[in-house]
Formats: sequence, structure tokens, C-alpha cells
Amino acid sequence: MCAITEGKVDAVAFGAGFLANPDLPTRIKVGAPLNSLNPANFYTPSPEGYTDYPAVGSL
Repeated sequence: MCAITEGKVDAVAFGAGFLANPDLPTRIKVGAPLNSLNPANFYTPSPEGYTDYPAVGSL
């Protein structure tokens, strides 16, 4: 089950998980695999690491 609905936590932060998975809520909802993180592309001035990760619909 979900840790939030079970009362084990009040909130959950995903942080870096969203960088590689901008569709993270959908992935969690449908049980899709997560994209691997590529820290070399975090917070760079180029589109790499922001717009080049595959979305759930393209898997």
C-alpha cells in the first residue's frame, strides 16, 4: 500500500526523481519503470536532461 494512506508519513518528496521522470505521477499510477538518473545532466543549460527522457506513452 501507500505509506501516506497508511499513516506512516505525512508527505513524500521526490526531488531528483522528477528530473529523469517528468511524468513521475503517471509512472507511479500505472506501475511503469522509472528512467535512470543521469546526474551529469542535472541543471545544465542545454535541453539534455530536461527534454530527452522518454515519457510513459513512448515506452
